[in-house]
Amino acid sequence: MTDLSADETRMSATEGPQGDSTGERAALSPIRLQLLQNALTSITDEMFSALTRTAFSGNIKERRDHSTAIIDIEGNLVAQASQSLPIHLSGLIGLVGAIRAAHPLETIRPGDMFIANDPHEGGGSHLPDINTAEPVFIGGTLVCFVCTIAHHSDIGGARAGSMASGLTEIWQEGIRIPLIKLYSAGRRIDDIWNMILLNMRMREERLGDFNAQFAASRLGLRRMEELSARVDAPTLRAAFAGILDATERRMRSAIAAIPDGTYSFEDVMDGDGLEVFDIPIRVTMTVAGDAIAMDFAGTGAQVPGNINLVFNGLQSTVSFALKVLLDPRAPNNSGLLRPVTITAPEGSVVNAVAPAAVAHRVQTGMRVVDVIFGALAAVLPRAVTAASNGSNTSAMFYGRNPRTGREYVYFETLGGGSGARLGRDGKDGVQAGLTNTSNLPVEAIEAEYPLLVEGYNLIEGSGGAGRTRGGRGIARAIRPLGHVTEFSGSGERFRVAPWGLEGGAPGRTGQFSLRRDGAEAPEALPEKASRVTIGPDAVLVIETPGGGGWGDPAGRKIGDA
Repeated sequence: MTDLSADETRMSATEGPQGDSTGERAALSPIRLQLLQNALTSITDEMFSALTRTAFSGNIKERRDHSTAIIDIEGNLVAQASQSLPIHLSGLIGLVGAIRAAHPLETIRPGDMFIANDPHEGGGSHLPDINTAEPVFIGGTLVCFVCTIAHHSDIGGARAGSMASGLTEIWQEGIRIPLIKLYSAGRRIDDIWNMILLNMRMREERLGDFNAQFAASRLGLRRMEELSARVDAPTLRAAFAGILDATERRMRSAIAAIPDGTYSFEDVMDGDGLEVFDIPIRVTMTVAGDAIAMDFAGTGAQVPGNINLVFNGLQSTVSFALKVLLDPRAPNNSGLLRPVTITAPEGSVVNAVAPAAVAHRVQTGMRVVDVIFGALAAVLPRAVTAASNGSNTSAMFYGRNPRTGREYVYFETLGGGSGARLGRDGKDGVQAGLTNTSNLPVEAIEAEYPLLVEGYNLIEGSGGAGRTRGGRGIARAIRPLGHVTEFSGSGERFRVAPWGLEGGAPGRTGQFSLRRDGAEAPEALPEKASRVTIGPDAVLVIETPGGGGWGDPAGRKIGDA
C-alpha cells in the first residue's frame, strides 16, 4: 500500500483547498480515501486474525464464528473484517447506539470497554454472540470504537450450549447482558466480571475466549493510534463519511438499474420445533428510482420456539441480500442500507419483541434471504440463485469427557448445497447466506472431544436437477466414545424443500437420524431435536439440504458447469 506523507495526511479535513478554514469538511481525493479505507479494513482483518489465533473454543479458533469492526461515534459501521459474518452486522449495528443512549459521549474515557449481548436491548441478535466496544481517542477527541463479536459455546441458561431447541423465553437461553461498562479507564470492574462468569459453564474456556476478544480489541486500538500518527481526527472523520457516502452511491446506482415496480414473494419455514408449522415469510419490495422500500407485512407472528429474529437481525439480512445481488464488491458498511426502507410488523417472526426466544434466529434470516431473492428473480435473472440449503443446520453435543472428567460442548453449524443460477451449478457443502463459518475438521473434533466421526461426505443426488444443478448437502455421522452425550439440533428445509428456478427441481430436504447398532433402520428425529440421549452403541447422522436447480433438466449438456 502506498504510504502518505506526514505533511499531506496532517492537513485538517476542515481546511479548504488553500488551507483556509471554511468550517466545511473538504472532500478527500478518491485515492486518499481508498488508502484510508484499506487501512481501516486492514486493522479489522488483523483483529479478526488475532481473535482466531488466541481463542480457546473450537467454535472460534476453528469455525471462526466471530467478527471485528470499526464503528463511528454516530453508530455507523465503517469497516468490517473481510471474513466476518453477515449476521453479526446486527450486533454491531445496535451496539454504539446503545452506548450513546446510556453513556453521553463526553463521559467516555480512554481505557473504557463496553460489552453487551441482549438482542432485546440493542446488544446483538442472540445471546451467545457477546459484543465488545472500546473507544478510540485521537488528540483527545473520541473518533470511533473498535469492536469485536464472538459466539461463545455456552453462556448459561436452561441447557448446556445455550442453543437447544424447544426453549421458549429469552431468559432460558443464557445470561442477558445489557450494555454495561466492563472496563473503566483501563481497570476491569471485577464485581460485574465475576457475576458474568458465574452464570456460564466451562469457566476456563470462557476465560480464554473473552481474553481473545479483549486482546483483539486492544490490538485494534493500538493500530488506530498508529494510524493517528499520520492522520488527524478531522481527516479520519472525513474519511468515515466519505466511505459511507461512496457505498451509498454504489448501492443507489445499482438500485436505479432495476425497473421501477413492486415485487413480491412468499415462502414458509418448517416450524418452530414446538407447535407452529409452515410459518409464512413474505416480502413486498417497491423500487422507485434509486431507492427500495421493503415491507414484510403478511409474515407470521413471532412463535414460542427459538427461531425468532429481532429487527437488528432483519437489517443485517436485508443488507446481505441486497449487497450480494446488486454490488457484491461493495464494502460492508452502513452505507449499504441508506437507500433502503425496511418495515415489518412488530411482534412478527422477523421483528420479534421481548421475551421472544431467538437462539436460532439465523434459520429465519436464511428464509428472508430466499424471499428477497425470489422477489427479484424476474428482474435480476443473472444474479439470483435458486433457493439454497437455507438451514445453517445446527448440531450441539454436551457431555462429560471420560478421559478428563470435564464438561464439553461441541457446537457446529453445517453447510449444505447452494442454489444454482444461470450458467453455474450451485456449490457443494457451503454456508450459503448469512454465515460463512468454516467447517470443524474431523481431526479437531476427535482431538478435542470424546467423539468419533464415522462418516463425513457430500450427499449424491441431493442438489436439485436443472440446466444447472443445485449444490449437494453434507452428511456427518458422529458416535460418542465411552460415555453418554446429549444432542440438540435445529434444521430448516427439512420439510419444505429449497425451490428451483425456471423449471429447475427443488433440492433434497435435510434430516437428523439415530442409527443404533443392530437396528434394521435408522430412527428419524425431529428437525428441531432437543436433549436426545446417545450412548456408544449409536451414531447420530446429520444430513443437510441440497440447493435448488435452475432451468429445465432436459437442457443440461455434457460439459456444462
